[in-house]
Amino acid sequence: MKNIKVIAFDGDDTLWVNEPYYQETETQFCNLLTAYLPEEEIKKILFQTEMANLPLYGYGAKGFMLSMMETALKISENRVEPSVLQQIISLGKALLEKPIDLLDGVQSVLAVLQNRYKLVLATKGDLLDQERKLLKSGLNPFFHHIEIMSNKKESDYEKLLHHLDIAPEEFLMVGNSLPSDIIPVIELGGFGIHVPYHTTWQHEQVNQHNLDNSRYREVKKLSEIPELLLHEKN
Repeated sequence: MKNIKVIAFDGDDTLWVNEPYYQETETQFCNLLTAYLPEEEIKKILFQTEMANLPLYGYGAKGFMLSMMETALKISENRVEPSVLQQIISLGKALLEKPIDLLDGVQSVLAVLQNRYKLVLATKGDLLDQERKLLKSGLNPFFHHIEIMSNKKESDYEKLLHHLDIAPEEFLMVGNSLPSDIIPVIELGGFGIHVPYHTTWQHEQVNQHNLDNSRYREVKKLSEIPELLLHEKN
């Protein structure tokens, strides 16, 4: 990691709380539909619906809201009350209006690293939703560039590197998701630091991986990163 010029940070569950809000909303959604199926069955169908809708809606609360409505119609065989659909819309809106709760040490870590590297926010999701989160977070001044991505595949990172005009070996990605934040970057020849979050969306979970240890590190918390990078340079 000696040649790193740019460090990119994921947003959701790396800099601020996200997944617990979705899980809370999912539980409230299931409670509306327990007359039709048990909670675990509802969650299973909802997840299947989300996965089928990803190519159409992308990631984010709006797509999640539409998937909840579709799931309600599916499991009720179109018999769900309009009042329940209205409550689902309210759940989606409440999810969009959640406060931004920064994770421990975020501001101090960004402040330290800002003096050594160019910092980038590279986060995935709905444009308006992610812009709202960033504005509420107060973290905008730390970042040289903001990249809100519809997906995080190798091709998406290639575009980002081209825009930043840097080589893969000059790029480090920090995030909580191995398949979205770490694996594509390492496969491109960049570097990754994985900061696991205590809860991860099922779609972002990886049980096993075979990553190049020379390009990959894992830390327990964000505050470990400045010292780790200082050690790597020496």
